[in-house]
Amino acid sequence: MTSTTSRATSADLADRARLTIPGGANSNVRLAAPRVFFERGKGAWLWDVDGNDYVDYLLGQGPNFLGHAHDRVVAAVAKASTSGMVFGAQHRLEVEAAERIVAALGWADMVRLGMTGTEAVQAALRLARAVTGRRRFVRFEGHYHGWLDNVLVNPGTDTVASAGQMASYLADSVVVPWNDAAALEAALAEHAEALAAVIMEPIMINSGSTEPADGYLPRVRELCTRYGVVLIFDEVISGFRVALGGAAQRYGVAPDLATYGKAMAGGWPVAALAGRAELMERFGTGEVNHSGTFNGSVMAAAAVVATLDVLTEDPPYERITRHGTALMAGLADLGRRHGVPLRVQGLPMAFHASFGPPDPVTDYRGLRTLDLDRYAAFSHALADHGVWVAGRGIWYVSAAHGEPELTAALERADRALTGHAAG
Repeated sequence: MTSTTSRATSADLADRARLTIPGGANSNVRLAAPRVFFERGKGAWLWDVDGNDYVDYLLGQGPNFLGHAHDRVVAAVAKASTSGMVFGAQHRLEVEAAERIVAALGWADMVRLGMTGTEAVQAALRLARAVTGRRRFVRFEGHYHGWLDNVLVNPGTDTVASAGQMASYLADSVVVPWNDAAALEAALAEHAEALAAVIMEPIMINSGSTEPADGYLPRVRELCTRYGVVLIFDEVISGFRVALGGAAQRYGVAPDLATYGKAMAGGWPVAALAGRAELMERFGTGEVNHSGTFNGSVMAAAAVVATLDVLTEDPPYERITRHGTALMAGLADLGRRHGVPLRVQGLPMAFHASFGPPDPVTDYRGLRTLDLDRYAAFSHALADHGVWVAGRGIWYVSAAHGEPELTAALERADRALTGHAAG
């Protein structure tokens, strides 16, 4: 890591930000992060205003799956935006983006574009209620579906996570442990007449990066079909990341609806709701409302087209798997060498690091055995040594990560662990 003098330091900007931005950050997720202000990013690297460089395994909370400022995506967006940005009407690129998404997914018939995963989830739940005539839905412990009142809960509880949040909205959901088919079957049998949907992360990446147990997703699919409940996959994180067709392709199970976001547009703010035609057409008739001024904007559509073209023409999945596997092994080895209980688990493209027992976490309750506060402190030590990661333990790997980044990350993590273990 190098340092140079800057006219506006991170400390200066943090002081200024606190005067006009609540908490000095525009997302509460960032409140606990190191107060670093970045100047630029390229590939797998970030540079802050103080002149320090970082190997980036946060990737903007996941969207920069191709790396920062991918040349082809940047060029496509720049070219497209010169012809206009938001028309309040249709344009060619949004049709091409929809065609690319449907082709990549393989199971879906139609797609609607939006801005955020949070709103895509709400559109999916609204559509499921309209189709079934029912109100409630099943969700799972530890799964994240956005920050709105009907889905946001305190970790490990069924209680509201924010002042001002309407607790009554949480009554619409039935919460069951994930990876437990018997628990889901019992919930469906008890509440079937009231249930519109089952919504899940098909891989619990947000909390522990835990894969579904063998046979679990096919069983969920079978149960939802039996009880006439809409199956929704929240693939905002896993979509286009764990395979071109997301978790649905990786595990061979097709939902009725699925939400997508982070990895589909090279860092641009785009989300999508995809699904079977007989459901999605309810939007097209106007029966079910899904609206948004910036839905399918020129820039968003251009970014989707360019990103999916790159992922299709030069699939990075084997490279990412090799890099992530080597990084996970290297971090585990560093933990052993330093005598600290650093543990890693999950898929190479999005794994989870923490301190705690070496046994893998198989459900959300297992996260309670981990020292999450210690890891959060370690993430600050990593930032001090030039490795940028999420404080909650997720490490994202991009198509831009290679041998130089692997070497730098492990050398810097080694130095961070030296101080952390001593402390």
